[in-house]
Amino acid sequence: MNKNHRQKSFNNIFLLLLHRFKKGVVKLLKYKIIIAGAKDVGKSSLIARFCDNVFKEDMKATIGVDFKRKNMTIKGAHNDISLELHIWDFAGEEKYRTLFPAYAHGASAAFILFDTTRKETLKDIDNWVEIIDKNANSNIVKQVVATKIDLKSDREVSKDDAAEYFKKYDWCTEITSTSSKTGENVEDSFVLVVKKIIKNNLQTCKSCDEIFNKKLKNCQYCGEKVEVRLSPL
Repeated sequence: MNKNHRQKSFNNIFLLLLHRFKKGVVKLLKYKIIIAGAKDVGKSSLIARFCDNVFKEDMKATIGVDFKRKNMTIKGAHNDISLELHIWDFAGEEKYRTLFPAYAHGASAAFILFDTTRKETLKDIDNWVEIIDKNANSNIVKQVVATKIDLKSDREVSKDDAAEYFKKYDWCTEITSTSSKTGENVEDSFVLVVKKIIKNNLQTCKSCDEIFNKKLKNCQYCGEKVEVRLSPL
């Protein structure tokens, strides 16, 4: 056995022992999510309901940028997947929109909201999508969210109207309808997006069942070469 081969074998054994030592240790994966949409569509209310399970009728408008953290766990095919979400909320007013491109950089997902009680908020989405496409990663998950579905008597945008409007975006295969007041579909919307983030960014090792970055060609825990990328979900 030559020196290089011995060194490679030693490295593989070391990685395997390290993996066994770390087994059971929670690995917290961190992802950035941005929330976009016109003024008063309910961005802050959506975040407050998801992060703190609260709703305020008199929620104050965001000035500039706001930030929240939220830990969550998704059940994977072999192991639970723990994540820390960094959620950025942007004021919808035009004067603050210049801040958005810088924060879009590095985001793994974007929620793009419209208010079902105000038809004009649909048109504003085109501008947000343009900014995201110009400044975010090409594989960013974009999710359209309809808000305030509890206000049925005030509704100006039906499901069919929304579906017709978003036909022009080939990435928009599903619109999630939410109510921050009742909590309806709020958590489900985030779970849906987080699962898409996981599929975009992570893979499972066929040998040790650990999850790791999809860009890597070898498992970072046991050193196994990636031949077929396996989804963690």
